[in-house]
Amino acid sequence: MKILFVHQNFPAQFPHLAPALVARGHHVLALTDEKNKRPSPVQTLRYKAPDPVKTESALGRSYTEHAERGFLVARGARALRDKHGFVPDIIIGHPGWGETLFLKEIWPEATLLIYAELMYRTRGQDVGFDPEMGPDRDETRFMTVSRSAHLIQAMVQADGAIAPTRYQADSFPPELRGKITVIHDGIDTETVAPDPQAMLALPGGGPVLRAGDEVLSFVSRSLEPYRGFHAFMRALPAVMAARPQAQVVMVGAEDPSYGGKPRDAASWKARLLAEVGGQLDQGRLHFLGRVPYADYLSLIKLTRVHCYLTYPFVLSWSLMEAMAAGAYVVGSDTEPVREVIADGRNGRLVPFFDSAALAGALATGLAGDPDGPALRQAARQTILDGYDLVRDCLPRQIAWVESRGAMR
Repeated sequence: MKILFVHQNFPAQFPHLAPALVARGHHVLALTDEKNKRPSPVQTLRYKAPDPVKTESALGRSYTEHAERGFLVARGARALRDKHGFVPDIIIGHPGWGETLFLKEIWPEATLLIYAELMYRTRGQDVGFDPEMGPDRDETRFMTVSRSAHLIQAMVQADGAIAPTRYQADSFPPELRGKITVIHDGIDTETVAPDPQAMLALPGGGPVLRAGDEVLSFVSRSLEPYRGFHAFMRALPAVMAARPQAQVVMVGAEDPSYGGKPRDAASWKARLLAEVGGQLDQGRLHFLGRVPYADYLSLIKLTRVHCYLTYPFVLSWSLMEAMAAGAYVVGSDTEPVREVIADGRNGRLVPFFDSAALAGALATGLAGDPDGPALRQAARQTILDGYDLVRDCLPRQIAWVESRGAMR
């Protein structure tokens, strides 16, 4: 088959699926934003990046931005069709930025498959979850509804969709869930595995950390409230006082990925350090920013306790990889986390907003929870049993794509 991937940050969620389809004899291309610098495992073409959209309507801005990107993608797709005669059997795209909106107009006979990452909802998810981020206002819900328009349209147009977790699939309206197949992106459990020899030299002359050391890790794309950074920082004074030898290592950029910056500081890191920094031993507190993947792997392999917190939102790969590495995980008792962690069976869960409970759980883990070895083993087994890339997820993804092509 001829298969076209469409994603502004390709390969994004498809670094394994795209080359696997090539290996099975399919002709695979990718269409991505001209500014995307990520290495691609398949032949890649680029569309013009959209200019910033100017509109006086706050409610209409989101759809206008996504429709503009969708138009530019469609223009690139039209050139593929008209100049090169390329007609895909299957299109696989991420609808989050509007890229799939007009592709059915270029190739109406193609099977359109989309990655159903999350549907915005006005209740029961991130909106209104954290009172500190602002009151639950009608206007906020109005904006959320307007931001959902292109996602609903994309799902209606699609012939099928894939979601990585049941929680994320269930964020979509019941009328559309029948289109969604739940298959996780997959964790490479050969690469991400326990390693008693793991070590990490902290930059700037910091200590060399090794497996067995008293290390508390926190990893997020960005240090922000969506991933519980504020809750983690507020628990640290009690944790560091109770565990005077513990080294705290945080990975993540200062610029937010979700939500905005605080109104009274340049970043959430600056805001929380101003609030609790005076109560912390700064010599044992290490902010690494974003790090190479190898360094991140070393950290989750050597950590004694890994903390993962999140709003009701998209579940991070970092949690699954920490579990695959056999980490002792203390997580937030929120719905997406409960899908993979059961308290006392393969990790510890605490209420998102209970700072004392979080501090106590982290300190217990650092001190050497008697149940720790069993929890670590069970955490890895959870990933081996349901989320292994090679044995489970990738074969299911391939079968899903090929079966959709066979239905034409």
